[in-house]
Amino acid sequence: MLHRRPADAVFRDSPPSEDETRGLAAVVDLSLDISDGMPTHAVFPSPHIEVFASHESTSGLGLGTSSDRHSYAVNQLTMLEHVGTHVDAPLHFGPAGASIDELGLDWFHGPGVCLDLRHIDDLEDIDVPDLLAAERSAGVEIRAHIVLLCTGFHARHWPRPEVLAKNPGLTARATHWLADRGSRVHGVEGPSTDKAGSREFPNHRACRDRGLIHYEWLVNLDKLVGAGPFVFMGFPLKFRRGTGSPVRALAVVGS
Repeated sequence: MLHRRPADAVFRDSPPSEDETRGLAAVVDLSLDISDGMPTHAVFPSPHIEVFASHESTSGLGLGTSSDRHSYAVNQLTMLEHVGTHVDAPLHFGPAGASIDELGLDWFHGPGVCLDLRHIDDLEDIDVPDLLAAERSAGVEIRAHIVLLCTGFHARHWPRPEVLAKNPGLTARATHWLADRGSRVHGVEGPSTDKAGSREFPNHRACRDRGLIHYEWLVNLDKLVGAGPFVFMGFPLKFRRGTGSPVRALAVVGS
């Protein structure tokens, strides 16, 4: 259960006392900004964001009242489902898979564990021995956790072009190992759970076969290494027959 700040601490000039803040949960933002022309997966177009209506263009529409005029601003977005921090639905992996709107909300939140894999270099495999060692180091036995993999890849390369071409990837063995432990959701830094340039897509195929989903292009995972228990949340937009969706991913750390 999350502890809420006392009501009398909300509207006042002085900050809350140490006693009032002790035990409060911390929220870590794990999401990229979505911006016009941002890097995406190597074969996907970047999003295009343009002004549809601005305060300048709508100020003369006669909205509001004579003493309190009103204007509005709206942007138009043209982008794929798999842009920025996003989740892949089973339909993305195979034609028989569930679409994003067919998955229950329980898929998109739950107890998380972040494994420290910062020794994994660019274009390397993340295999079962790596997960076992990181699990021991974390001191958490992976069961039905949402497993986040911190490789330091984002910090090394964002926003340079190599961020699209050098990410490490999970092996099929590692993916099956997670599934065997009861984990049905995992997440990575960078544009794909599979190694850049892969044509075999071992992780995606294993996710297809085991009924898993995964998150791609998470950030700030280093803030979760050694931070203790946390709850992960990354809810998608409810696209009908969606193959995935951008998410606002976050971790709530502490009890």
